[in-house]
Amino acid sequence: MAKLPIVLAPDPVLKLKCEPVVSIDDGVRRLLDDMLETMYDAPGIGLSAPQVAAEQRVIVCDVAREDEVPQPYGMINPEITWRSDENVLAEEGCLSIPDHYAEVSRSREIKVGFLDPDGASQELEASGLLSACIQHEIDHLDGVLFIDYLTPLKRNIILRKMKKLKRLQA
Repeated sequence: MAKLPIVLAPDPVLKLKCEPVVSIDDGVRRLLDDMLETMYDAPGIGLSAPQVAAEQRVIVCDVAREDEVPQPYGMINPEITWRSDENVLAEEGCLSIPDHYAEVSRSREIKVGFLDPDGASQELEASGLLSACIQHEIDHLDGVLFIDYLTPLKRNIILRKMKKLKRLQA
């Protein structure tokens, strides 16, 4: 496993719609493992392939707390198949937009279908933080960032700060 560099906004790769994975091979499984290592190291609770400059429909997440047994998910071609009518407003952040947070409205509960690393079809019912995390990461696969849910003014303030951060890091 290897820790991968995390792409920071604004970057064109974060706005691309990712292509479905056609064949699950050792490269895809290695990407999942590397993404989990990168996510844990960051530290974060979710990571999508475009955040590590891979244009594939792959996400990882683990919302277990530090004192809990890790419960990592590696999802290939995840698709939300059902959403509850009830939404919940919660603060979100993003590893590609460090140190910026905002409240985002998401479905309280979802069902998500996906392929696991062995290529088997899976379905997961998720609520609470896991539901929000999966929705956030699937948004990334469609080129949507959590700041896209904010007003244009708030989004532009954050993007200006991110541009400044990237200049300072260059």
